[in-house]
Amino acid sequence: MKSVTRSLRILEAVAQHQPVTVGELTKLFGLPKSTVQRTLVTLAEAGWLRANRRDTTRWEIGARVLAVRPAALQGSGLFVAAREPMIRLRDAVNETIHLTVPDALQCMVVVDRVDCDHAVRTYHAIGDTSPLHATATGRVILAHLPRQDVEELIARGLERFSDTTPAEPGELRAELDRIREDGYALNQNQYRLGVCALAAPVLDAGGAPLAAVAVSMPDSRFDADRVREWGDLVAGTAAEITGRLLSA
Repeated sequence: MKSVTRSLRILEAVAQHQPVTVGELTKLFGLPKSTVQRTLVTLAEAGWLRANRRDTTRWEIGARVLAVRPAALQGSGLFVAAREPMIRLRDAVNETIHLTVPDALQCMVVVDRVDCDHAVRTYHAIGDTSPLHATATGRVILAHLPRQDVEELIARGLERFSDTTPAEPGELRAELDRIREDGYALNQNQYRLGVCALAAPVLDAGGAPLAAVAVSMPDSRFDADRVREWGDLVAGTAAEITGRLLSA
């Protein structure tokens, strides 16, 4: 039982301090380095942790934690508040609707989805993750975070996924300014080629971003002339979800 408790404490510490080294965890818990290393490897083998892609000496939360989190949200106020507005948005545009939440500054996680009836449609499984800077859902979150958080993300480096990914700091900052002005974000082939999306933020009482709701479609059905229409619809849906949360 002690080993289980130790593993859970180390898992929690990684979640709080990620990406974190074995040495940092050793100092934090006062445990032998070999014990911490063995625990990390065991958790990684089970999918709860993973080595950081940029620095393999550092550890971070793995895919299994991200997959469990959406299931835990199924009965949450966010899930309940968002479900009906998402269905109405799907009915209005007949495209796939996603609800995502930020995992700190690490990624966005899909927690709910309402499918359209097109034979060809976009698809993200519950628990799927995506980068903040390259997606519409991620950028509407960034647009409502403190500037220091945005600068921290930029300092880590912005990976380019396509020719149009906003991977230059100035380009990303300008895009976030536009999102704050328009109330929604647009992603046109900036993360996955052939996929377009528009997203808007769900906010708490203090204006901090809790989640993002998005309409997603294949590039073949994207119509630049309808961007404002779609943007207003998704922003209205996000505002409704925010209102339902605040009045609950």
